[in-house]
Parts: sequence; C-alpha cells; structure tokens
Amino acid sequence: MSKGSGLTRGDVRRNARKAALRGLVPLSNAVLGVDLGEKKQALVLADGDGVVLWRRSPQVRVHELGRYLDAAAERAARGGFAGVTVACEPTGSRWMTVQELCRARRVPLVCVQPLVSHVAREQQDLTGDKTDEGDCVLIARLARELHCYVPEDLDAGWAELRAAGRDRAAQVTRSTAAKQLIRDQLGLVLPGMLEVHGEPLESATWLACLETVLEHAAGGDLGAAAAAGYEQFAAAAAARLAAWGGRRLGPTAARVLAALGGPQPVPRMLRAARRRLAGALEDLKHARDRRERAEAEMIAMLGELGIDAGRVCRIPGLSPASLAAIIAEAGDLRRYASSSSLVKHAGMSPARNESGSFQGKTAISRRGRPALRLAAWRATWAVLRHCDVLAAKFTTLTSRDDGRLRDAQARAACAASLLRWIYSLIVHRTSWDPAIAAGELSHHHAIAA
Repeated sequence: MSKGSGLTRGDVRRNARKAALRGLVPLSNAVLGVDLGEKKQALVLADGDGVVLWRRSPQVRVHELGRYLDAAAERAARGGFAGVTVACEPTGSRWMTVQELCRARRVPLVCVQPLVSHVAREQQDLTGDKTDEGDCVLIARLARELHCYVPEDLDAGWAELRAAGRDRAAQVTRSTAAKQLIRDQLGLVLPGMLEVHGEPLESATWLACLETVLEHAAGGDLGAAAAAGYEQFAAAAAARLAAWGGRRLGPTAARVLAALGGPQPVPRMLRAARRRLAGALEDLKHARDRRERAEAEMIAMLGELGIDAGRVCRIPGLSPASLAAIIAEAGDLRRYASSSSLVKHAGMSPARNESGSFQGKTAISRRGRPALRLAAWRATWAVLRHCDVLAAKFTTLTSRDDGRLRDAQARAACAASLLRWIYSLIVHRTSWDPAIAAGELSHHHAIAA
C-alpha cells in the first residue's frame, strides 16, 4: 500500500490506466463505434448517454472507411462535440487499417475485446441477439465506459519478428505432427526401430537410416535394405546424413540394420505404411529447415531491436530461439506496467474463486494471448531441465503439504516465473542471479548490466 494515500499499487496503476483511457475518450468527444467486416462495415456515432447521432452501414472494404470517418467528424462538430474517438473490435488484421486511417486524421482509437462485447451483449439482451448494427452501438457504449484498451502500435521491426515467430510456431506444430505419425506407423510395422535409440526422432543418424530403409522398400519390404549388407547400407545413410544436420554416422546405423530383421506384425500394411512414413519424413525435414531459418532470422532481429539475447539467456536452459519466440508474441516489454501485466497478458495469472469463508479452485486465467502462453510453456520445459532454481520451485509446488499442485499446474506457475525473470532482465537491465531468482536476496541486489 502506498504511504499516506491508502491506495495499493494496483489501485495506483489502475487509476493511471483509467486516466490515460479517459484522455483518449474524453467526455467532450463523441464516440464512433465500428463493427468491422470483410465487405460491409457498420458505424454509429453516439454521445455520452449512448444516444445515436449518426449511423451508416456501407458496403465497402475497411480501406474505404476514410470518407465515413470524415463524415462522422463533421457530424460531431455540428453537434457541439470537440472531436471523435473511434472504437472497434480487433477483428483479424482489419483494425490495423483503421488504426492507420485514424493516425492520418489524428483521431484517437481504442479497441474493445470481443469477449467483453460478448458478455455485455448477454447482459443487455438475454436472447443473445447479434447484428452488426447492434454491435457497433454496444462497442461505442463500452468505449465510453472505458471498457477498452489502447491497441498495440507495432513498428516494422516488431511486426516482422512476430510474423517470423508465427512461422516458427507453425513449423514446430508441423514437425510434432510428423513425429507422431512416424512413431505410429513404425509401431505398426517395425516397432524394433523405435527401440534402437533413446530419442530416435532427435538423432540425425536414425533419421537418415530410416530414409534409407524407406528408399529400399519400394516394393513393400522394409527389410530389403538389410540384404545389401552393412557397408552399402551405411554408405547410403551417410549420403543422407547432412540433410538431417548430422556430420558422422554413429553406431545407431548398425542397430537399425539389426532391427530390420525383427518381427513385422502387420505385413498387409507395409506398403501403405511406407507411403505414409515417406510423406511424414519429408514433412519433418521441410519443417525443420523452415524452423531453423526462422529462428536464425528471429535471433538476428532481437539484436536489431536492442535486446541482448546473450545476457538474457544466462538463465540456464533458455535458448535464444525460445526467447525470441516469447518476445515475438509479447512485443516490446517496456510497454507493460509490470511483470504481472506480462503474466496476465499471457493468461498465466492465477484466477481465484473465493468469497467469505469459501475457498474455490484456483486456476490460470487463460485470457490474453494464447500464442504467448504457448511460447512460454514450451520454453519452460527446457529451463526446468537445466535451471536448479526453477526445478526446486517445481518440486516444492508438487510436494508441499498445504495443497499440492498437479504437474501441469506447477509448470504453469514456473512459466509465469520465467516470464517475470525475462521482464526484469530486459526492462530493468538486471543480471541473472540464482539467489535473487530464488528469493534469497532482494531484487535491489541485482547488478545492472
């Protein structure tokens, strides 16, 4: 609580946020609510009491809204208003076009979350009636009541980083699907190959050998590669090794060859399985190449944006690629009021359910940006394996007597801690210190980089 004011830090931040929003939506302005569509737009100009002053539903694309914004400003001026504030939902990428149109006219723009609109629609009309013309009135009212936010203003560098991050996430998903298909099909026709290596799908030698096996099995016999002998098999696998990122054929090749003589439980599925395995391997190779290129580009972009990835990645287990994926979705961390705001934006803040003596179940909110939550979740797995501080926290959360958390809940809490660490290292330019991260020292002991 702030000294002398009787307000908590949350109150102070909330009041400052409300004041900033009121500066964009002053009572002296009329509010233009816009419901965006592909080929039809709905606009309504409303005063402070929600009285509709002007309405249009033009059959135009969002890029052609400029003249309607000008018409709304003229109507507001005739009504004695000092100006116009535009409010819309962040529909797809169309709101960015509205943002550019408003910037060119020096008109303030705020956005209303679709979830807020949905809840307000149910409160206003229990029938759940939804129309574009009705929604734009609702958007204008919510903006007037400050149930809105200031949209992010991405410059070219941050926008490119986010696009590369989305591409990387897509390739991670694609490669995971390919790996699952490979495991499924090999388990059907050649399960012995999955047992020759602890992490077969991470081994360049194993992948090159599998590709060689499939090449020799054009006739439907997965054991045909063994007939040529080890020397010929190894030479063929070595020729494919570089494409999987390997340099030297390991001892796994001999074990793969031995596994080819094992049982083949479902022989009638061999030809179909070979076709699916070949397609999955091709998908996996393509996804890995695309992911590596995207990660290299993202890491280079971090330097261009002034983020020292080497200093932040002193957190054990945090790779520059994982950091870049988090930053791509979070954007510039300096725009967040605190590390708690970043965690809330990721939807990883606790959502309590308490009233009086009732203590309900607490879970994460799952609101905000799902892609940021996914990036933090994926990064946490590697950090948990290498960072003693986070591993100790995970152990404590899953073994304490006063309400033990499930593994998934504990990992979510660890992911939130990771986001807080990244925020401190980038925004406050502190240095990684395990003692501070573990709470043994105050953050004031952090040494600025």
